Amino acid sequence: MDSLESLVNVVHCIMCQSSVAPVYCKVCHIQLCKDCLEKHTSESSKVHSVEQLEQHSASLNSPCDRSLMTVPLVITCIYTGYDPFYGVACLNDSEVWTCGWDNQMKLYNLQGELLKSIQTQSGHKPRHIAVTRSGELVYTDHKNGTVNIVKNTQIETVIELQEWKPLNVCFTSSGDLLVVMDVDDKQSKIVRYSGFTEKQSIQYNEKGQPLFSPGGDKYISENRNLDICVSDCGADKVVVVNQAGSLRFTYTGHPLPTERSFNPCGITTDSQSRILTADDEHHCIHILDQDGEFLRFIHNCGLEEPWGLCLDTRDNLFVAEWDTGKVKKIQYYN
Repeated sequence: MDSLESLVNVVHCIMCQSSVAPVYCKVCHIQLCKDCLEKHTSESSKVHSVEQLEQHSASLNSPCDRSLMTVPLVITCIYTGYDPFYGVACLNDSEVWTCGWDNQMKLYNLQGELLKSIQTQSGHKPRHIAVTRSGELVYTDHKNGTVNIVKNTQIETVIELQEWKPLNVCFTSSGDLLVVMDVDDKQSKIVRYSGFTEKQSIQYNEKGQPLFSPGGDKYISENRNLDICVSDCGADKVVVVNQAGSLRFTYTGHPLPTERSFNPCGITTDSQSRILTADDEHHCIHILDQDGEFLRFIHNCGLEEPWGLCLDTRDNLFVAEWDTGKVKKIQYYN
């Protein structure tokens, strides 16, 4: 296993998707390698403004930015009994929904008291959970291809797929539902639903190549700049597209990846547009800025196989630990 010190960030060129990108176009908001820069700036339809990516990232740090803690604090630890444990979603700042290798979804307060337990409609284990802006629990049932919403104690199926199967979901700032799904481990895509009606499908880049790996789990989160962030476990990378579905960048966590050197699981975004993704292989959380620049690890607070992630309204991080069955609430901002 590689050491944490050797896991450094690599931002790849949007155009060729293979070379390291040292420059940033401030007009088009994309990262470019040196070879693709000349082609990009030769477009006569636009006047491009280019700067070093490092300089661009530094310019984002305004005085009002919150500073990251050198040693994050574990504030609360809740034992759920799940084995394994992979899903957590904040209902509010004092209550969290959880799910694991069980057909029961459990609601806990921060004192570790079980407030509610709801069984899935089919009896299958939920693949993922999320919470609507009005506080209703939503879960995916990968086995029967449905997305379901819990209203009080009643469960309603709001999306029913045929060949495709839902993996994970998140709600956008506008109230849309983003669902990342796959079909027979052969294809993966994101579908945007508005009022549970399909509105957009994101599957290929501008060259017609798949944006996501065909198999493996995938987690999804919308950033404050409306980017869609996906942790692609099957490809060992984070893929970020803009609201229109165009690739912005990928994050691989290592300049020369070795087998399973970076294993992204859960993903979430905070009030500073920073991207947090769990890496269970290295028992840590990677923190990136909105352009894919690595900022810091959360790794020195006793994490064990972190998997599912969510944030409360104060940017406290909730982490589901795969093997321990624990939810840990972590403060990582000063």
